[in-house]
Amino acid sequence: MQAEHQDKVRIYTTQFCPYCIRARMLLKSKGVEYQELRIDYDLALRQEMQRLSGRHTVPQIWIGDQHIGGFSELSMLEAAGELDNLLS
Repeated sequence: MQAEHQDKVRIYTTQFCPYCIRARMLLKSKGVEYQELRIDYDLALRQEMQRLSGRHTVPQIWIGDQHIGGFSELSMLEAAGELDNLLS
């Protein structure tokens, strides 16, 4: 899979990760469409995520080509009122 995904928001996840679920819920509550890249059983995709983010935990979230980080960073952006600007 290519690293250059065209979607505005992309999120690397696993199915049962509680932080992944919360990130998906936050994005959905804002009406944001996103590309979800499930790394549960895809070693190449997991390695891509690690290479691009420098992290091994999920979720890893990008808005455009800007790496946001995980759910903690996403929720901090929302609490600071900065998430909507990044999404627009």
